Amino acid sequence: MHVARKRFGQHFLHDPGVIARIVNAIAPQPDDPMVEIGPGLGAITLPLLQRLNQLDAVEIDRDAIRHLREITSDTTQKRGILQIHEADALRFDFGSLRDVPLRLVGNLPYNISTPLLFRLIAQRHHIHDMHFMLQKEVVARMAAGAGDDDYGRLSVMLAPWLRIEPLFDIGPGAFRPPPRVMSTLVRLAPHPQPPFVIADAQRFAAVVAAAFSQRRKTLRNALKSLLSAEQILSAGVDPGARAEVIAPADFAALAALPARAPVHS
Repeated sequence: MHVARKRFGQHFLHDPGVIARIVNAIAPQPDDPMVEIGPGLGAITLPLLQRLNQLDAVEIDRDAIRHLREITSDTTQKRGILQIHEADALRFDFGSLRDVPLRLVGNLPYNISTPLLFRLIAQRHHIHDMHFMLQKEVVARMAAGAGDDDYGRLSVMLAPWLRIEPLFDIGPGAFRPPPRVMSTLVRLAPHPQPPFVIADAQRFAAVVAAAFSQRRKTLRNALKSLLSAEQILSAGVDPGARAEVIAPADFAALAALPARAPVHS
């Protein structure tokens, strides 16, 4: 039996009821350009192959790849073709797989989920939608709106690029070994057109990071190295407000302002 490797953050899905619910939520059609990230032991892979003509899989664990090849080698079973790509998803060029927007699915390791999401955002023009199992509290932060308890830096940074739809929670017992947290299946879809303009992505990230670096501070104080109170007000934002009540579009407006001139003593 393949042992989950801590360095890969592996928790293998094994509950048949949960697996069926996930596959039904994805609703794969035979010709869908589907890609599974981190298929592991194939819990979702095999049900997907029963509905697809072809499935691409990106996997870094050579033992898991060997297992996947073994369980899909039976030619008497009617299933689609599995194309395995031995690679690190954090470095993989998903645009190299097909000429049409991809549908991604995966039980993502919690330790790489956030950097992988931003890696995929950078490749969003090659993506139709994504269905991922993520830590429940991470999904709550992703989907939160301004003023919500879970609203924060991650909420704002994803808002320009993705529509986020939490689908249902998955308990630890559905995985082997069981994680110490609840999981959530979430559907992510790149916006056809950004809901607001990001003139400079790095500037946007810097403003958001500074605003949330000390949540108790007002924008006037949190952003004082980047923007003056007068500049903040000129964007239609209250300098006395705190970051957790500022909408993503307002952060974009702040990031579009010119950098504050250095103050010399």
